[in-house]
Amino acid sequence: MRTATGLLAALLPLAAGAQDGIDSGSTAWIMTSSALVLFMSLPGLALFYGGLVRAKNVLSVLMQCFAIVCVVSILWLVCGYSLAFAPGNGFIGGLSKAFFDGIGESAVSGVVPETAFAMFQLTFACITPALIVGGFAERMRFSAMLLFSVLWLFAVYLPVCHWVWAEDGWLFARGLIDFAGGTVVHITAGVAALVAALVLRPRTGFAQTPMMPHNLTMTVTGAGMLWVGWFGFNGGSALAADGNAAMAILCTHLSASAGAAMWGAIEWLKYGKPSALGVVTGMVAGLGTITPAAGVVGPGGALVIGLVAGFVCFNATHALKHALKVDDSLDVFPVHGVGGMLGTFAAGIFAATGLGVFSGQGYAEGVGMGGQIGVQLLGIAAVGGWTAAWTWGLLKLVGLLTPLRATAEEETTGLDTTQHNERGYDLQTL
Repeated sequence: MRTATGLLAALLPLAAGAQDGIDSGSTAWIMTSSALVLFMSLPGLALFYGGLVRAKNVLSVLMQCFAIVCVVSILWLVCGYSLAFAPGNGFIGGLSKAFFDGIGESAVSGVVPETAFAMFQLTFACITPALIVGGFAERMRFSAMLLFSVLWLFAVYLPVCHWVWAEDGWLFARGLIDFAGGTVVHITAGVAALVAALVLRPRTGFAQTPMMPHNLTMTVTGAGMLWVGWFGFNGGSALAADGNAAMAILCTHLSASAGAAMWGAIEWLKYGKPSALGVVTGMVAGLGTITPAAGVVGPGGALVIGLVAGFVCFNATHALKHALKVDDSLDVFPVHGVGGMLGTFAAGIFAATGLGVFSGQGYAEGVGMGGQIGVQLLGIAAVGGWTAAWTWGLLKLVGLLTPLRATAEEETTGLDTTQHNERGYDLQTL
């Protein structure tokens, strides 16, 4: 089995100074995967989130996702990639690759150009802060959102990315299994969204006024794009066009299908009818939960992970909103946060080779299930705690510099008009 993660296994030859030949097939696959993951952010996630908010806020959500991709891309070139992947210490990389210094066409990361690897990782850095948008949708000012996203990238995403996926990262050294981002993407985004929802407090009228999605057709369309794009998210994390990538794609699809089926079945039994929103939410739960395990488990394990994801994330969503009265507007924490934690834990179980049809690819040499589960729990706790503390601190800091949330009057009018002087729909002209 590949040690710790499929993403960085291919970096080991580079760290040792080897210059293997570039494989054109693998390079083409990573370039395609980069496009697929970007497709998840724009338009996939933007449409998925946009349809879930009220009509007066649809453009604000689309704009937030779009702006995050643009700003993060520039920062990734300046120093983001270097801080995440350049040699440093156990907690953060150095600046030796700032502005992609030394990264040319001939530089390789395993069997693909380092430019392809850097671009692939860029798309991960873009979608992670964009996921957080769902936690404070319909009430955070655009200027505050932008400043928070930039600071959060440096304080949370880049350090955690280095911990988990860089060869000298402390969680990588301990053998944490996170194939494609259960900790780096989903736990960080989910926990940050929960903290943001608590700090910003509920939307005006929450729990008293219905806040129904304005366009489920848009949401289902975005969900389909996420499903397709996730093949690049997980399959590309093998960093090669090989059997590991194929297995990751197969497991991704099976888990998504199982998560959707489980969520729909629960709704059918509980409410008498399954909903389109429930099915696509279950699908996203299955996708997020299989992400850290996609390249280390088998199809049987992926099926179980997806079914459990649908059940656990359904109950987490309802507990958060109805029992705890937390206004995580678009259910980022119960779907992505809980799913990421569940999947990271499950990877430590279903990577085992002695589970019959549910067996995975095996552990690193000398590591047993108990030891691996311990490492997985350590990763969950460390990443979750770091994310929660820094997110709370950054939100408080941003609040001192500029108002965090819109006024009650601005919320009533809608962020499309008050933040961008536009409207998503002009019914008078139809």
